[in-house]
Amino acid sequence: MSFTSSLVSYGWDSVLDDAFTPYAADGLLPARIVRVDRGMCDVVVPDGAGGLVTLRADTDPVHSPDPMLVACTGDWAAFDPDPAQPKGPSVRALLPRRTAIVRSASSKRSEGQVLAANIDHAVIAVSLAADLDLGRLERFLSLAWESGAQPVVALTKADLVPDTTYLLEDAESAAPGVPVLVVSAATGEGIEELSELLAGRTSVLLGQSGAGKSTLTNALLGREAQEVQATRDSDGKGRHTTTTRDLLPMPHGGVLIDTPGLRGVGLWDAESGLHQVFSEIEQLARDCRFQDCSHQSEPGCAVLSALEDGTLQHRRLESYRKLLRENAWIASRTDQRLRSEMRREWKQRTAAGREMYERKRGGGGGHRRRS
Repeated sequence: MSFTSSLVSYGWDSVLDDAFTPYAADGLLPARIVRVDRGMCDVVVPDGAGGLVTLRADTDPVHSPDPMLVACTGDWAAFDPDPAQPKGPSVRALLPRRTAIVRSASSKRSEGQVLAANIDHAVIAVSLAADLDLGRLERFLSLAWESGAQPVVALTKADLVPDTTYLLEDAESAAPGVPVLVVSAATGEGIEELSELLAGRTSVLLGQSGAGKSTLTNALLGREAQEVQATRDSDGKGRHTTTTRDLLPMPHGGVLIDTPGLRGVGLWDAESGLHQVFSEIEQLARDCRFQDCSHQSEPGCAVLSALEDGTLQHRRLESYRKLLRENAWIASRTDQRLRSEMRREWKQRTAAGREMYERKRGGGGGHRRRS
């Protein structure tokens, strides 16, 4: 990995080195996309002298009608530095993604949107300055688990709350198997612990506007990398300080992606993520008398028994049911869209085949003698 060793701090490893071999033979350079904006992106590439350089590049060669295949922040790419191209240096191909944070696109079309790629830790920022919405936290956690990354919950703005004990307990109850840290960029509480957890990895910050992601980013980087705006006192919400997804190097190794605040967090094929978030319900369901138990009124339902004895909270079960219904609805829309696309493609192929048949038949008729 001689000419790629400078990319190690951005997450390059031997697996990527092997995957890049055919592109290296074509004279392309390995690159990591650190920002995407309107068909252009910023990439970090080896400069040939053991260092790195950030360049502006065109993403047209990897544009795709499938939004899941469009270049995004965190992608590893094969980069053509040739300035003589019509649009200058460009990203020629994307390397296979290890993980990807995907949500349902905020449109009427049934599509997924990749928020960040090749992520090790998904840090969900939740502001303690506003009411703690455990249902929204569980939604974010489902996306994070589904991505293949390790979720982390950061309860931000702890300096604005006299006692975080019960808030921490509530968050931990909604996030089984997930580290939950109380942090404050103002006082430094929890920042060192979070930095150590993320060191040497690729991490992404997720959360609503006003959750303190940009402020937390600056605290983790030890510099004012992102602009920060004040939130409203009435509800703790703020405007979108960050408008693009930026991949930024951390001082102790690893990189961090700050993202714009997410108003809508639609699930996208997140069934396994839901099972992980609500693992205690999944465990209880294994002891139900009936294998297809819906946990509504069936006799011998272990989930309902847990509700009665207080082992399981009603809120958790209702949240689980709600998110399962939403995920199933998204899946049905996706199946319908795929069926529609297949039907349209079939019609197009049928029409093309019929046209070819008519041409051949007409051509053959022209050589017949009339009787």
